[in-house]
Amino acid sequence: MRDVKAGSSEYITLVSNDGFEFKIQRSSACISGMIKRMLDPNGGFSESTTNVCKFSEINGIVLEKVCEYFYYNEKHKDSRDVPDMDFPPELCLELLMAADFLDT
Repeated sequence: MRDVKAGSSEYITLVSNDGFEFKIQRSSACISGMIKRMLDPNGGFSESTTNVCKFSEINGIVLEKVCEYFYYNEKHKDSRDVPDMDFPPELCLELLMAADFLDT
């Protein structure tokens, strides 16, 4: 098990606007600039102590794909010629909006 800062957890929970919860590794979630700032103990956000990030703007289907992307990105961060991740065409616009919102 890796070392984590006091008051933080190796896993965090992301909650969608329709109540779906995704428990993912903190290191993967912090690919998002917004989530990283939310979890920063010096930022003053409650998420840094609760380890729960709620997103009233993102539904469960989109947040699930975002979580998949976080793990995909972390898995391939040092790789070359990484194959594109498959996204359903009907989710592309919502995923782009979520990526912009999350600073990913």
